[in-house]
Amino acid sequence: MSRRRRFPLLSYLLVVSGAALMVVPFLDMVMTSFKGPGESGRLPYRFLPEAFGLANYRAALTQLNLPLLFRNSVVVTALITASVLLTSSLAGYALAKLRFPGRDLVFRLVLTTMMFPPFLFFIPHFLILAHWPLAGGNDLFGRGGAGLTVSVVALAMPFLVNGFGIFLTRQFVSAIPDEVLEAARLDGAGEFTLWWRIVLPQTKPVLVTLALLTFVDAWNEYIWALLISTADPDVMTLPVGIQLLQDHVDPTRTMPVVMAALVLSILPVLVLFLLLQKHYVRGVMLSGLK
Repeated sequence: MSRRRRFPLLSYLLVVSGAALMVVPFLDMVMTSFKGPGESGRLPYRFLPEAFGLANYRAALTQLNLPLLFRNSVVVTALITASVLLTSSLAGYALAKLRFPGRDLVFRLVLTTMMFPPFLFFIPHFLILAHWPLAGGNDLFGRGGAGLTVSVVALAMPFLVNGFGIFLTRQFVSAIPDEVLEAARLDGAGEFTLWWRIVLPQTKPVLVTLALLTFVDAWNEYIWALLISTADPDVMTLPVGIQLLQDHVDPTRTMPVVMAALVLSILPVLVLFLLLQKHYVRGVMLSGLK
């Protein structure tokens, strides 16, 4: 009996240790955001600041122009998340329940896109956007201007469709009984009605999980945002602005300001996760069962 009790205690110890490893860096970031100039680089290291103040947060708001960066990040992230949910649910339903020539080939091509890192296509994407016809001063043949590279839309274009999202929703839609859909078709329901009234409610947990994963990835995207912001600094997002601030000459003075900006940038993700935590956990559990 004593041996059986040891294993749960060991499991609890591992869980608590893992939680501490994840929480302590976050708490250190929060504490550093309140430290004064020179405190972050002082030895021996002090976890708590000498005095709590909001000077670093005020500096982050002024030095980074956070309202502009927040607006760009929110617009781009919302556009990407909405597009991924829409395209993934529609494509997942089509690939799971509709019969058409080449369906399996299309699904294999979708799986193939998951094998390549996204930044592999950044240069082709940039060239396509730069030569977009009748945009950014370009003529009908895509010459003479900057195309879409000077717009916020360019930040979202490469991420509007997600192969993993299509695969994930397709697997969940496959579990919906065909009899339910056939009964609705006999009642006169069209494919769009089936998708809206039957498929979407059934796949709500996985769509919430996909939304959270997409939101976090889009919110933290850096390489593509840096490439686009070189053409127009007005479309700069939070990760790019924070990194530029971190490259300051005196890191001992700017690090608390950087940490304050990071705390502010994490708040939307944290709030969204807390609001959707129940559906997210359910979606993860269902994905594990499948």
